[in-house]
Amino acid sequence: MRIQDTEVIVKITREVLTLFKVTDKVSIENDLTDGIVSTRLEIDGKIFNEKGKINPNEREGAEIHRLVKRNLYTIFIRDLNKNPAPYGIMHGVRPTKIIHRWIRSMNGSFTEQAIIERIKDDYLVSDEKARLLTEVALRQIPVLQNSTPDTVSIYVGIPFCVTRCLYCSFPSNVLPSNKKVVEFMTALTKDIEAAESEIKRHGFRVQNIYIGGGTPTSLPNIFFEEMLDMVCKAFHNEGVAEFTVECGRPDTINQEKITAMKSHHVTRVSVNPQTMQQRTLDRIGRRHTPEDIVRAFNELRAAYDWQINMDLILGLPGESVEDVRDSIEKVLNLKPDDVTVHALALKRGSRLQMNIDDEVNSIEDFNLPDDDTVREMAKVSDNMIRRAGYLPYYLYRQGYMSGQIENIGYCRDDAIGIYNVQIMDERQTIIGIGGAATTKVVDFNHNCLQSTFNAKDLLTYIRDIDYYINKRSALLNDIYSNKKC
Repeated sequence: MRIQDTEVIVKITREVLTLFKVTDKVSIENDLTDGIVSTRLEIDGKIFNEKGKINPNEREGAEIHRLVKRNLYTIFIRDLNKNPAPYGIMHGVRPTKIIHRWIRSMNGSFTEQAIIERIKDDYLVSDEKARLLTEVALRQIPVLQNSTPDTVSIYVGIPFCVTRCLYCSFPSNVLPSNKKVVEFMTALTKDIEAAESEIKRHGFRVQNIYIGGGTPTSLPNIFFEEMLDMVCKAFHNEGVAEFTVECGRPDTINQEKITAMKSHHVTRVSVNPQTMQQRTLDRIGRRHTPEDIVRAFNELRAAYDWQINMDLILGLPGESVEDVRDSIEKVLNLKPDDVTVHALALKRGSRLQMNIDDEVNSIEDFNLPDDDTVREMAKVSDNMIRRAGYLPYYLYRQGYMSGQIENIGYCRDDAIGIYNVQIMDERQTIIGIGGAATTKVVDFNHNCLQSTFNAKDLLTYIRDIDYYINKRSALLNDIYSNKKC
């Protein structure tokens, strides 16, 4: 039986062709017979075939999609001498979710090595990455076991930054006038009050509060404290395990904001240098120095015993492996509790991608490190961070990532970011508030997830706040009251 070229089949086929930079005209046919998926590829007048057997313990539709992709990938590696990718055909954002699903289905009857071998066989992932995925997934289990159907996390989106970085594709706005900020705060107040009512109505217990963006600390002091006060009064209680504020850029951190966070029970903050190289900071549009990063970190550390995260990006324009080594060393010297290492992603909507796509520039003009260099950067950073006593605890992937690797968070033993684990595994309801926020509602009875989204555009969010509040309320009511998904 011929497998029709549905939207999903076309998408996963394109993923493989893009992975191997195939621009030649190809013909691909897929068939399903007696549980066997067969793939036929014709390219340059030559025909290649591969087949794979459906796992009867998995959903047939998902297995067909996996095997179509696996078959095509195998042909390119085996018959057309393409180099294998570190993650094989595993291109989803949250790869550890697959492992957690396997573990739940096996009711504890598994071994670490069995998981590693299955990842390698089902998704053709390298041994190194299969071991990393398994290590991260197993480390997350105690965190996930502390979540129950009535626990939720709160996400508050503050969609402002002081400048827009070259690589940024997030729906954030350069900080507008105070008049526009007041309009946003009015809508946010309404949003928070409505979410507080939903929590009381459904009997939820708040486990984590996460204020992100954008850069929340880009808000002027008076608005920042007002926002914290509203969030704290609405959602904080003795049962809250973690309260995070993304401080992000050191040029937005001052003593007034540090005092405000301390007085509102914040337990986790971030200082995100992205790099400790001044020429790179200038190139990507960050208006601060490496010395500002050290200053902000030390002021936070001196003020309170909160956990501090620092983010770095591999593959930034003009950077070398030695630049990364230097940045990692300088960050580790500060002794943060958590270090997150991202690979640069060329995302639609970023100034970098738009400049590459215009008629004047090309990707070579930006001196981006190639995939092999980025992978070497990742090895160097992993070795240095592990030697300093940090272990990987959450991981996710994006499209168009340099080196086709991953974004990975490392922490000290006692500093796992609970919200980071929950948002990646999608096994806890997260109530989204504010600009560009997403509400994700988990139905434990029917093992499914539904989402609703606030507007990415600031003016639309402000204008239509009642609409987004009502959408969130209807979704929560549908899942928790009617028990449908």
